[in-house]
Amino acid sequence: MSNTSQTILKIDASARKTGSVTRELTDTLISRLIADVSDSHVVTRDVASGLPVIDETWIGANFTDAAERSDEQKNALKLSDELIEELRSADVLVIGVRVYNFGIPASLKAWIDLVARARVTFKYTENGPVGLLEGKKAYVVLASGGTKIGSDTDFASGYLKHVLGFIGIHDVTIVFADQLMMDGNRQVEALNEISKITPLAA
Repeated sequence: MSNTSQTILKIDASARKTGSVTRELTDTLISRLIADVSDSHVVTRDVASGLPVIDETWIGANFTDAAERSDEQKNALKLSDELIEELRSADVLVIGVRVYNFGIPASLKAWIDLVARARVTFKYTENGPVGLLEGKKAYVVLASGGTKIGSDTDFASGYLKHVLGFIGIHDVTIVFADQLMMDGNRQVEALNEISKITPLAA
């Protein structure tokens, strides 16, 4: 067993708490990632439990210099700061995503809006945007009833890979069990793929 330490941030986005394919797959993946690492810390954030959407107050606070923010503005950004700190502290990110209507769940989009912050997780330069959360590994685990992952109707996997790269996370592995309504064996195939993953810190 490796003595290397790691912190894993697990994001659950499926609306289903029981019988969820993505929750089962991410749990299996987490077990795989920590199996050979003696010091593993797993932080779970269940965004399906509900996150606020950004509003005018949040936007105003975000674009106010940190030293000049009022108490109200600081409070408006409190959850965003907490979510970003979870992300910044993680070595590995595992996101479980059920594809709804060809895209990601609204709750996961709310999480993205709260963690994608200019000058905090990315910055603009003369050469374009640069992500500030480099050096992390991400696994995106997707499940769908009918949408074929990688097809023209899949607006989830490519979007998530782009967003993660936008904030600096470029090492992204996608595992998926798609079109489950037509082929129930896709979940078994996804589990087989997970069994082949080598833990980053092992």
